[in-house]
Amino acid sequence: MTDRTKADIDPALIENWALYYLGRFASSAENLRRVLRRRARRRGGAEAARAADPLIDALIARVARYRESGLLDDAAYAAARARGRLARGEPLRRIAAGLASKGVDAEDRAAALDALRETAPDPDLAAACAFARRRRLGPYRRGPADRNRELGSFARAGFGRREAEAVLGCADPEAVAALLAGERC
Repeated sequence: MTDRTKADIDPALIENWALYYLGRFASSAENLRRVLRRRARRRGGAEAARAADPLIDALIARVARYRESGLLDDAAYAAARARGRLARGEPLRRIAAGLASKGVDAEDRAAALDALRETAPDPDLAAACAFARRRRLGPYRRGPADRNRELGSFARAGFGRREAEAVLGCADPEAVAALLAGERC
């Protein structure tokens, strides 16, 4: 076993870090770059991280091998992350912002959001329904209603008033299902 000092960061170590991370998590190329930079900074401080930057950039530049094997696929990463966030009840604007913060380029973000729009006639309304169910708002609440408080919850989550009013106007979960099917509550 080799005895590595804190600043002993070489290309093989960086590649091992990348493979380990990609084995556990899906990632975009830019997100992988950020992860590797954080790892280098933790390992050897700011000076070692600056010295590792060219090595990390070189690894990211030659990720064709990772792309061919499917370890690194920005479009698939963006699509999967967008589907998951929509299912958790996040509006499209917040999903787009989250993808941008993970380093997904505009083209892959747009493709992921277009795929969401194809799966549901109104993805923001579907997300609002999922949000209400998760937070027990509107037709999912157990106690007395406080409409202004519930509208505030929707607004803080990034939903428009139209979606919030539509979900809060439903009397019960069956009405929410009808709303998603295109019927009125």
